[in-house]
Amino acid sequence: MRLNKYLSKCGVASRRVADRMIEQGRINLNGKTVTELGVLIDPDRDQVEVDGKSVNLPPESVYIVLNKPNGYVTSLKDEFGRKTVTSLIKNVGQRVYPVGRLDLDTEGVLLLTNDGELAYRLTHPKYQVKKEYHVTVKGEFPLELVARFEEGIKLEDDFVATARGKLVTAQSKFSTLVLELTEGKKREIRRMCRMLGFPVHQLTRVKFADLTCKGMKVGTWRFLSRKEVEKLQKKVSLA
Repeated sequence: MRLNKYLSKCGVASRRVADRMIEQGRINLNGKTVTELGVLIDPDRDQVEVDGKSVNLPPESVYIVLNKPNGYVTSLKDEFGRKTVTSLIKNVGQRVYPVGRLDLDTEGVLLLTNDGELAYRLTHPKYQVKKEYHVTVKGEFPLELVARFEEGIKLEDDFVATARGKLVTAQSKFSTLVLELTEGKKREIRRMCRMLGFPVHQLTRVKFADLTCKGMKVGTWRFLSRKEVEKLQKKVSLA
């Protein structure tokens, strides 16, 4: 890699400005001042300094979707010794962080990345990122009650939660619904269903933005394709 390109990738300056900095004698390569243009370097072996300060390439952005299992905490570590979602991600080469949160007993789509700006925007209410859940509740859920989700359900802390709801099946023991949210307070779906008198038996997030876990076994993960990353970026005005 040419030295000016390396400096540009490090965020020091554009290639043209980097060339001027080299000519001005402001760049050291392995302890020696470089003034010649077109010098090639090995980013993995060579040490580059600008005005006496070391500069390095930023870590490569990594994007992963995990089909989160039940019984895993959405965090890097847990003070109670419970299993964490990051323990399922092996040999990535970068530390990745969960985007948002799924409860201990909730399964499904979980995005992990080291791209802080994308993670911030995907979880910011301004961007109205949709999350879709399959919800199994105890008891026979009446069709006429589905409208309550869109009307808003007042929870214990006076927060009024809303969601788009659809009843899929209703039987005496269990009923299945699809709920779509753009915001997600702590255990919001479980609290909404409980307030309606139908405790949640099983909760699975099947979609986050456009991401799904289609074809993935519970507990497995995969890297996102370039196209998937670009679609996420477009949703939050990063592309």
